[in-house]
Amino acid sequence: MALTLLEKIKVWLFKAVMGVFYGLFLLLSPRRDALSGKKLPPVTNPLLLVSAAQLAKKIRRKEVSSVEVVQAYIDRIQEVNPLLNAVIKDRFDDALQEAAQADKLIEQETGGEDVLEDRLPLLGVPISIKESLSLQGMPHGVGVVSRRNFIQSTDPPVVAYLKRAGAIPMGVTNTPEVCLWYESNNRLTGITNNPYNLERIAGGSSGGEGSILAGAGAVIGIGSDIAGSIRMPAFFNGIFGHKTSTGIVSSEGEFPPCSGRHEEYESVGPMCRYAEDLLPMLKIMAGPSAQKLSLDTKVDLKKLRFFTIPHDSGSFMVSPVSKELMEIQRKVVQRLEADLGVKVQEVRFPELRHSANIWLSCMDLPDEDGKPPQPFAELFGEPGRPMRPFWELMKWMVGKSDHTMAAIGVSIFQALKPFKASTATFDVEQKESLQRKMEELLGTDGVFLYPSHPRVAPKHHHTLFTPYDCAYTAVFSILGMPITQCPLGLGKEGLPLGVQVGAWRLQDHLTLEVALYLEKAFGGWRDPGAS
Repeated sequence: MALTLLEKIKVWLFKAVMGVFYGLFLLLSPRRDALSGKKLPPVTNPLLLVSAAQLAKKIRRKEVSSVEVVQAYIDRIQEVNPLLNAVIKDRFDDALQEAAQADKLIEQETGGEDVLEDRLPLLGVPISIKESLSLQGMPHGVGVVSRRNFIQSTDPPVVAYLKRAGAIPMGVTNTPEVCLWYESNNRLTGITNNPYNLERIAGGSSGGEGSILAGAGAVIGIGSDIAGSIRMPAFFNGIFGHKTSTGIVSSEGEFPPCSGRHEEYESVGPMCRYAEDLLPMLKIMAGPSAQKLSLDTKVDLKKLRFFTIPHDSGSFMVSPVSKELMEIQRKVVQRLEADLGVKVQEVRFPELRHSANIWLSCMDLPDEDGKPPQPFAELFGEPGRPMRPFWELMKWMVGKSDHTMAAIGVSIFQALKPFKASTATFDVEQKESLQRKMEELLGTDGVFLYPSHPRVAPKHHHTLFTPYDCAYTAVFSILGMPITQCPLGLGKEGLPLGVQVGAWRLQDHLTLEVALYLEKAFGGWRDPGAS
């Protein structure tokens, strides 16, 4: 859809303003040590190239001990984390003790492998945890300097479920300040790098998870997603990430807690290198709510209806989708049609042009009692006084602020409240229209393809000047739909390509089955250290 003259003017003005800000940022921002030329070492231990499901089976069968597996991942984390800064606090000694206990339990089990698999499907398998989700005994600062001394005293339900299944947490991973950006960078624990190119972002807010998983320092992990915080890091780092249907996996214990209507949009889900780990992880993480999904239903891909949405129909606030990402999505369509004998129908939704505004307006809605969401400035000031964003901006300019430019920027944006009530009403109407159309189109047997992001992983800090590119993922959080990000190999710059696979609510099993197919068709995760 061609842009109108007014929209073209808006595009020019937006790019001009962002260009000025970019110049100022380069002038005033602190310099980092050069990472050019540095590269992750290749994976050499074969235990690091096995899915969690297969590792669990090998451990149960005593083909390998849990201690050996955990030690292999400790060695890899120690090897790559100095380059990635993904794991911000480890618990290696405790993990080795828990691995030894797992091995002892297997030795003492008299009921056989099947009994162990039923009771403890992840027994002895290491896992990484996004810091914002919290882990007993680990820091829970979530990138906020004033929260530096927070130590979590209990496990939230989702972590408890995984521990009860036998998983062994290795540590917690980095996020942006209060998870409110799509690059994982903060003044407390630093900036996380992309394993395929250390000068590129790992994404956010589950950027530490995406980075350590892709760097083969973890095999499975968990993230949270209210605007793409699982899917963008999974895309930038070339792994699988699943945003579950809203309301299935508990977000209890996460910081920041939900306020306003955020609980309708928030999702906690699995992140992993191998597609076969998505479904068993989701079964465990969902707890009693797993029965709401059809995770045991066999899916025949040839009987599904497939759709492809090439882009958002053109929004002046969002970057256009790159040619290589549009081309890889076309290749997915071609493979589906050739391999499965299906017809993939191209569809477009004009409402998607308003994705960024839909997300912004819906995130600002009050709850049922009329209470608005907690202001960003309060969250950034936890546990003390709210941040004063304009004062922090002046401090940042002279290198004295405890906050990143991203945190300051979103607080200023919220303080200015540029969206009037009339605009919000229009945005909510667009959301409801899109929701009706999606439900009618997809039903219980439809899946669609949509770009995970307009471009491959940007350079560090460049997200500050394309703040609305997260709209490609954010809009589906508002709709509460299950979406799986699937890796599709590497592009011309050696950076991961990918696509989102979506379905209507509670049809998570459909997107997970397509993920398995795409892994076989396109090769899945690639070792970033391989030549």
